[in-house]
Amino acid sequence: METGDPLVTAGWLKQNLNAPDIRVVDATYYAPFLKAEKTGREDWAEAHIPGAVHFDIDAIKAGGTDLPHMLPDPIMFSSRVRKLGIGDGNRVIVYDNNNFCAAARVWWMLRVMGHDDVKVLDGGLAAWKAEGGELEDMPPVAVERHFTARVRSDLLKDTAQVAAASESGSHTIVDARATGRFTAEAPEPREGLPSGHIPGSVNAPSADLINPDGTLKTVSELQDLLPNHRAPTITTCGSGVTAAILALGFARLGNWDVAVYDGSWTEWASDPTRPVATGAA
Repeated sequence: METGDPLVTAGWLKQNLNAPDIRVVDATYYAPFLKAEKTGREDWAEAHIPGAVHFDIDAIKAGGTDLPHMLPDPIMFSSRVRKLGIGDGNRVIVYDNNNFCAAARVWWMLRVMGHDDVKVLDGGLAAWKAEGGELEDMPPVAVERHFTARVRSDLLKDTAQVAAASESGSHTIVDARATGRFTAEAPEPREGLPSGHIPGSVNAPSADLINPDGTLKTVSELQDLLPNHRAPTITTCGSGVTAAILALGFARLGNWDVAVYDGSWTEWASDPTRPVATGAA
């Protein structure tokens, strides 16, 4: 059973970086529609925590679908993370250089695949640099390890399950998108996708959970931001990335069983027969 804080500080990582069972993962990701000047991998290649490998959510993803970075099957996932040097018995620390995008997603992916000894570096690369941590630009030599996937289906929801929860009220459905997209007062960044929200869902923008310095807000602050934090909960967003930030926040509050709707709004709203709510919840 997972307990404690899902995050570690830069000071803790600095003290433990050279422990033989520690694996550091850079999950920096910039959504294509943001038109960032560089990719997450290019960001990692320029400067990263010593020994950190790069986990690209747009490369380690399911095939056979147009939906972005969907969770791959356990065989594919195991094969890819083994090549990154991540395996059974490792303590994995995930970070990024973009306000938990996509460190929280990779944290969630590893947990879905049964690897629960994983934490997120609070404040990401900026916190590491502020702590005086060294950086390198050379890719590490990853030694392939054995990774045993044991899928936790309770942490993952598909459209049919979300639709059932929406109709029955069995779960609190929490949407991480900006308020304007949730209420349909602002457009979706993905062309052709309407804005609005899943009926019965509530809005908790993931950006509100993050301090100006890139760290996650405190337990007391999160309690004010995340509704019914001990209730059965499903998080959603645009494509399953910032939904994982909400799941991380819920875990800090002690609810480690929050599920992520992997396809999120991109999948839900791509079918015009599915109901779409607008306005405030």
